[in-house]
Amino acid sequence: MKTVSIIIPCRNEEKYISQCIDSIINNGYDLNLLNIIICDGLSDDSTIEIINKYVSKFDFIRLIKNHKQTTQYALNLGIEAINSDIKIILGAHAILYPDYISKCVEHINNNESLGCVGGIIENVIEDYKTGIISKSMSSSFGVGNVHFRTAEKDGYVDTVAFGAYKNEVFEKIGLFDEELVRNQDDEFNFRLIKNGYKIYLDKTIKSKYFVRASFKKLFKQYYQYGYWKVFVNVKHKTITTIRQLIPLFFVLFLFTIPFSIFIHKYFSLFMISILSFYILISLVTAFKLSKNISQTLLISYSFLILHLSYGFGYLEGIFHFILLQKKPSSKSKQLSR
Repeated sequence: MKTVSIIIPCRNEEKYISQCIDSIINNGYDLNLLNIIICDGLSDDSTIEIINKYVSKFDFIRLIKNHKQTTQYALNLGIEAINSDIKIILGAHAILYPDYISKCVEHINNNESLGCVGGIIENVIEDYKTGIISKSMSSSFGVGNVHFRTAEKDGYVDTVAFGAYKNEVFEKIGLFDEELVRNQDDEFNFRLIKNGYKIYLDKTIKSKYFVRASFKKLFKQYYQYGYWKVFVNVKHKTITTIRQLIPLFFVLFLFTIPFSIFIHKYFSLFMISILSFYILISLVTAFKLSKNISQTLLISYSFLILHLSYGFGYLEGIFHFILLQKKPSSKSKQLSR
């Protein structure tokens, strides 16, 4: 058995934090070996009051104030707060399935090459719109080969959500990059693999996650993902994954369509036919996810939001970080919830 710390960054999570904590307490892992560290970014709702009720009842739960508010600082505060064999990064919007912790520990115990293990996310549908967004984010057409969302395979991957990390990984490669408001987990996992560790995804390790409830918030979230991904690339002087380029190429392709008529009418027809093929694939994929026509159209619209937002964010990142060689803008550091 290993000692386990679960680190939860949160801010204004009064609606979800109790379910998250309860899922850890009732996970079946020995509570004498468990610590829960909640790093709160100065919540101004009832989140802190809710957490303090747990703190007063359970001595293995700690509340730490994250005065800098954003996730990367919260993660590092939690990691440094206590020494344990394994540290799990968890979102306040998540609910762990029973045995999540013990399954992660079992994998790490049985495979010395692993630096991290994780599972798949099942999106929680709270209303009609979150149901639409959930379906689009669980499709490989929507998010590519992000296996913890699409649940297409067990095996070694390049990233997971809510990963369980060996403590020695942090000792060897350092903490999360505090310059990164977004993509800090992807960047950390890139360094992890670069240093000879492996990441394993087990589809039987599951968590539920409450997805964003509006198209506007979804756009902002993925726009930031694309923007910050370029910053990571510049820092490491490499493309961390090929899939990150596809939305960029899609946006650039859309930009070229109006000008294609000036090259040749057949070339313009060729470009339009490619766009038509994209729309067809989008609609067919959406129809497979929901046979309802109105839902099909909205899922297809969600696909477009995912692709355009990430692509436009990535394009801005190229101009900002590569061409202008600037630091991240203050706007890009705003929360998307």
